Amino acid sequence: MSIFEYAPAPESRDIVDIKPSYGLFVNGEWTDGKGEAFKTINPATEETLAEVACATDADVDAAVAAARAAYDKVWGPMPGRERAKYLYRIARIIQERGRELAVLESLDNGKPIRESRDVDIPLVAAHFFYYAGWADKLGYAGLGPNPRPLGVAGQVIPWNFPLLMLAWKIAPALACGNTVVLKPAETTPLTALLFAEICRQADLPPGVVNILTGAGETGAALVNHPDVNKVAFTGSTEVGRRIAESVAGTRKKLTLELGGKAANIVFDDAAIDQAVEGVVNGIFFNQGHVCCAGSRLLLQESVAEDFLARLRRRMGTLRVGDPLDKNTDVGAINSAEQLERIRALSEIGEAEGGERYTAPCELPERGFWFAPTIFTGVSQSHRIAREEIFGPVLSVLTFRTPEEAVAKANNTPYGLSAGVWTEKGSRILWMADRLRAGVVWANTFNKFDPTSPFGGYKESGYGREGGRHGLEAYLDV
Repeated sequence: MSIFEYAPAPESRDIVDIKPSYGLFVNGEWTDGKGEAFKTINPATEETLAEVACATDADVDAAVAAARAAYDKVWGPMPGRERAKYLYRIARIIQERGRELAVLESLDNGKPIRESRDVDIPLVAAHFFYYAGWADKLGYAGLGPNPRPLGVAGQVIPWNFPLLMLAWKIAPALACGNTVVLKPAETTPLTALLFAEICRQADLPPGVVNILTGAGETGAALVNHPDVNKVAFTGSTEVGRRIAESVAGTRKKLTLELGGKAANIVFDDAAIDQAVEGVVNGIFFNQGHVCCAGSRLLLQESVAEDFLARLRRRMGTLRVGDPLDKNTDVGAINSAEQLERIRALSEIGEAEGGERYTAPCELPERGFWFAPTIFTGVSQSHRIAREEIFGPVLSVLTFRTPEEAVAKANNTPYGLSAGVWTEKGSRILWMADRLRAGVVWANTFNKFDPTSPFGGYKESGYGREGGRHGLEAYLDV
C-alpha cells in the first residue's frame, strides 16, 4: 500500500507572544512568586519557552485571601444574570483568541495543533458558554430551591488538557458564585497564564480568578488551606488518594477525577473499519495522554485476526512529528519523566510475554517521542493490562461472549470510561447497564460535550464535571 507524502504545513508561532518570564496572578495583578522560579519547555524540541514563578505558602495565603474578599464583597452577592455576562464575555474572547491559544497549547504540551485547534479550544469556549447559561437558573437545576455558592474553590489541574481542564473547573465554579484559586501543572502553565490575561481583558473583578504556578508543594498548600471551601483535582490516583486523606475530617467539598484503564470492546457485528478508527482515536489521541483513553482493546475472537490486520495497516499511516504541523496525527510526549514511564512499562510488557508491534515511523532526534504501539498476547495479569500507562500503548485481549467481555472490562480497579462497538442497540444498552464505568461510548470514543457529565467510579474518583451534574459540586444544596 502506498502512503501519501505530505508537504509540511506548519502553523506559525508568530501569533503567540511568549514572555521571557511569568509571575503569579493574584487579585487581578501580576506578582512575583516568593519561591524559586522554574522553566517550562517545548517537549517537541526541548527548548525553554519561559521562566515561571513558583508560589510558596505565603503566595497561597495571599491568593486565597484575595479570593475570599472577592467572594464576600463582589462575586458572591452579584446576581446570576450579571455573573453570566462575564462568562459570556470570557467565552467570546476565547473564540476570538482561539488560534493563539491553540498554538500556545501545542507548544507547551506537545499535542498536535489540529487537536488543540479543533477539539480543545472549541470545547473550552463551549463550557464557558454553557455555564454562563446556568448562572441565573441555578434554582431550576434540580438541586434544591435555594442553592448557594460554597465560597473559595481550590483547583488543581493536570498537564494533558491544560486549558480544557481549566474550563471544566473554573466555568461551573464562577457560574455558581464561587471564586477560584487554580494551580496548573508545572509542565504546562502557559495557557492558564494567558487565561489570566483574558480575565483582565473581560474586566473580571479582581480576586475572582487567581492563578498560582508551582509544583506539588504548591498544590498541597492550596488543598490544605483552611479557608478553601471546595477542592477539585484532576490527576493521578496516587495523588488523589493523598488529597482525599488530607481533606477527610474537614468541611471541604471534594471532587476527584483520576486515572483510568478503559476497555474498548469490539463485537463481531461491528462496522470494522469504523471501529478501527475509533480504537485509533481512543488510544493515540493526544499521544494517549487521556485519563479515559481506550487502552485495553477487547476483540471478539471471530474478528480478532482481521481487526488487528486492519489496525496495523492504519497505524502505518499515522504521522508522528512536529505538533505545529497541521498534518501531524501524534505529537510529542509531554515530559522526559512521562516518556521514561511509558518506556519502562512497555519493556515490562515484552518481558511478560506480550507481542509488541510498533508503528513504522521516523521519530525526531530531539524532543520526547514514542511511536504508537500495540501489544497482543496479553493476559489480564499483565501489568500493561492493569496499570495506566498514559501513553500511546494499546493492550489487546480477546473474548467469546458478551458476559466474558463485561467480566474482563470490569476486572480493573478503575472505572472511568468504556466503549462498545456493535450494530445491535439492545446489546449496547445491555452492556452499558453492566459496565462499571462513568462514561460508556457507543460506536464512538472520546466524544465530549459540556452538557454531558463526566466522572468515574472506584479508583477513577468521584463527583461529576460537566452538565447539570457539574453544578452540584460547587453549590451548597
